[in-house]
Amino acid sequence: MSERRDPVLLLCAHGTDNLQGRAVVDTLARLVAERGVRVAQTWVDVQHPQVEEVLTGLVGAGEQVVVVPALLSAGYHTQVDIARAVAAHPGRAVATGALGPDPQLAALLHRRLREAGAGPSDAVVVAAAGSSRSDSARDVRAVADLLSQRWGSEVAVGFGAKAEPSVAQAVGAARAGGATRVVVASYLLAPGYFHDRLLEQGADVVTQPLGVAPELVQVVLDRYRSALPPAS
Repeated sequence: MSERRDPVLLLCAHGTDNLQGRAVVDTLARLVAERGVRVAQTWVDVQHPQVEEVLTGLVGAGEQVVVVPALLSAGYHTQVDIARAVAAHPGRAVATGALGPDPQLAALLHRRLREAGAGPSDAVVVAAAGSSRSDSARDVRAVADLLSQRWGSEVAVGFGAKAEPSVAQAVGAARAGGATRVVVASYLLAPGYFHDRLLEQGADVVTQPLGVAPELVQVVLDRYRSALPPAS
């Protein structure tokens, strides 16, 4: 009898034209693979090959597949693009939820704030890309709540597009509330269009994106393992 192999982890990112952003996802995939997991990569936008093509190829080669979205919140890409691709391969492929919300991501946001020099007197705005789907905003607010517990005071939320308040509105509200310094915590996976826009929203400081970090690697592995069949 041949030894059973664990499913392939198909890491599905959004895709970006930004070379640094691409490098973050490539490095994340490599670090996950170094933890003893077979990893393939795919995207839902901008880059190719995209999820339907890669998933069909893996299943056609006889693999079981767990799709892990390298996306921080639920939204159209998880609920439609990835879900549709997985539904075409019943019994051979499953998808996990998005990476967030997760306490480890809140811990990483907290670390990025400290690295940026943020302090207790600063107003903090967690800035996410945004989605027209309410589940996405809910997930971002859940991470902001987790960060608030670590930070010791309430943090606000702002969105880059398709949801309100915008990052600029959240920054403005913090200033109207008396904040002398406003720090935007970039709740984005990697450099790119949305992170560049954060620099123009009126904050005094913008943290680095989450980037490649041990916390992020662990969340990807946790999502993957949660979808594995129980050991016989």
